[in-house]
Amino acid sequence: MMKRTLTALSLSLALAAPAAAADADIVGTAVAAGNFTTLAAALGAAGLVDTLKGDGPFTVYAPTDAAFAALPHGTVETLLKPENKDQLIAILTYHVSPGKLMAKQVARKDMVDTVNGDMVDVTLNDDGTVNLDEAFIITANIETSNGIIHVIDRVMIPDGK
Repeated sequence: MMKRTLTALSLSLALAAPAAAADADIVGTAVAAGNFTTLAAALGAAGLVDTLKGDGPFTVYAPTDAAFAALPHGTVETLLKPENKDQLIAILTYHVSPGKLMAKQVARKDMVDTVNGDMVDVTLNDDGTVNLDEAFIITANIETSNGIIHVIDRVMIPDGK
């Protein structure tokens, strides 16, 4: 049942992505998909929208709205408060790697660098799925004008944040 749900989610996300995604930047592509409103709000609150609209290239591990909703009650609201901006930036930049990494490249690594300076553990599972920390990549290789988006099913929290 879970696999079917993830497959359906992956298909709906792939269909929601604009056909000309490679012509749009990371932020534009995510906003157009419609499943990343919480991520977009968090990027705005953290002041990172212009950065992810920049030249890049970047690889973004993008949690869906459902991934944010799965956090403990009140977490998102707390993180979006101005006094928690540094913590929000640390979490969001943990979801971004410098450069353009296709899923196949990520899967070959034990860890990937993030722009916040921490490393994310990578696990290639026997069934071919890829985990980043505890998050699954549910849709991979969405190309944008300034990088790649891999959709993940959980929000990754760096140690100590």
